[in-house]
Amino acid sequence: MKVKIVNKSSNELPEYSTQHAAGMDLRANLSEEVIMLPFERKLIPTGLFIELPIGYEAQVRPRSGLALKKGITVLNSPGTIDADYRGEIMVILINLSADKFVIQHGERIAQMIVAAHETVNWERVEILEDTTRGEGGFGHTGKH
Repeated sequence: MKVKIVNKSSNELPEYSTQHAAGMDLRANLSEEVIMLPFERKLIPTGLFIELPIGYEAQVRPRSGLALKKGITVLNSPGTIDADYRGEIMVILINLSADKFVIQHGERIAQMIVAAHETVNWERVEILEDTTRGEGGFGHTGKH
């Protein structure tokens, strides 16, 4: 699949780290470092602008290593970039650790996955088909 991209940063384009990776790393596009205090959230620019085909979205997700090692995650995970959005890809990060975190220009801050999606046309009904599960939710099975 080809996707049009404008890169206004000095960073390389997002790429897959391994042959079968689903996500591409997004890098911070900064003129100076950003310091995130504990429990602080920041909007971090990437310098990237994309034109997705209709029927696709880009999902912005946390990087697992950054989450585990530093307590940094994407606040609205996954963030959704719609096919008709033409603005800069920005990442909302939050520092869930007790330590400050410094973001440098070019640092890998999140990952992006491009995925197909369906458009729903609702069919209004009065009754839904019955299932074994029914209305049970939120741990109702008691299974671990």
